[in-house]
Amino acid sequence: MNRTDIPPYREDMLGDAAALRDWKAALTAEPYRSYLYSYPHKTSYRPLERKLPLAELWSGEPAETFFLYMHIPFCGARCGFCNLFTLPDKRADVHQRYVDALERQAEQWAPFLRSKPIARFAIGGGTPTLLEAEQLDRLFRIAEETIGLDPQTASISVETSPETVTEERLAVLGQHRTDRVSMGIQSFIEAEAAAIYRPQKPDEVERALGVLKRFRFPILNLDLIYGLPGQSVSSWLYSLNRALEYEPEELFIYPLYTRDHTIVKPETVRQSGEDLRLAMYKAARDRLLDRGYVQYSMRRFAKPEAGSGKPLLPYGCQEEGMIGLGCGARSYTRSVHYASRYGVSRQATESIIADYVGTEDYTAADYGIVLSEAEQRRRFIIKAILHAEGLELSSYFGRFGRQAAEDHPELDLLLHTGLAELKEGVLRLTGEGLAYSDAIGDWLISPDVRERMESYVLT
Repeated sequence: MNRTDIPPYREDMLGDAAALRDWKAALTAEPYRSYLYSYPHKTSYRPLERKLPLAELWSGEPAETFFLYMHIPFCGARCGFCNLFTLPDKRADVHQRYVDALERQAEQWAPFLRSKPIARFAIGGGTPTLLEAEQLDRLFRIAEETIGLDPQTASISVETSPETVTEERLAVLGQHRTDRVSMGIQSFIEAEAAAIYRPQKPDEVERALGVLKRFRFPILNLDLIYGLPGQSVSSWLYSLNRALEYEPEELFIYPLYTRDHTIVKPETVRQSGEDLRLAMYKAARDRLLDRGYVQYSMRRFAKPEAGSGKPLLPYGCQEEGMIGLGCGARSYTRSVHYASRYGVSRQATESIIADYVGTEDYTAADYGIVLSEAEQRRRFIIKAILHAEGLELSSYFGRFGRQAAEDHPELDLLLHTGLAELKEGVLRLTGEGLAYSDAIGDWLISPDVRERMESYVLT
């Protein structure tokens, strides 16, 4: 597992209570070591040995349905915690040239992708609703007319922010059968928002929520962040309670993560030498469960009745068959993950976007990672156990013709320390295990991928 601070797995540990206590103590000592929202992480991507034609990559993709994602890398301002591929730029002409490029890319990709239906469609960023309504409408028409999205059978999700919520923009989303709108609020307290360089007034948040509620999208998701500079457990619960007043169908609660290249630095996470994030997580989890929300992961809570109201096509939680259009979007076939280059600084991001907009031929992948079968098996496990649905052992065997327990006997450590349980052939994290999802995900990173991540030079 290549974590030198965690005792390596040995078969004889399972019968040694002291060894199990030491292992669990080491694993849980840093609950927020890293956020593994995908595997392998984008910092493991490198220039590929040869350009891979997309016709070659997608012709043998076994996924029965696809997930179409469009990335809009523009926002009003970069938040202090953000290390995403995004650029503060509100200029309409810049947005139009970018959408022109995205449409060219879609037209070139369509012949490889129209063979299978789109089960999910998401527009993220950045802030997609920074675009004017006309450009938002173009994105949907590209998805529907060029790629073949059927809005009657696909789950459609769009990200927004308070200052960009207008009736004109939301009307476009409604016309195209959007069933989920996600808005990042982070905090209802102005001083806490200011501490992460987010120019956001509580009145603006309230206005945006009022407009969103009038449109009655099937799923309203709100994002909040805990562990902000100056935040206490009580002020965190104040923001959570304010969000709950709007009865969102879904809530994502995120711990604050910072890196050396973000505006807010890692040392600001600690309050007077104490990291309050775990206490904040537990307080919010308990409040949400008391309110009847169901926990689906460490971050996601939803009402049990929440749904799109559509007869949706199936899509596997392992997220293969991911089509990423736009600069910064990632695409996943079973054996290759690929994307454009990644950067965080304004200079690097501007340069990468300029290269994308100036590109004429989008029909080959030249940057990403080729997954060995061992990495495919590891990805399958990680993507499954970090969600409440858990790892269905028969599905693993059906996919790989192997037993998960034989490939990864170290998973028994989770069972023997109470972080996971095995019931009816499904290995899933316990409530305690979900609290330490980020530590468990980080522990499961392979030595090769970890080495690639740690040697990555971010610009």
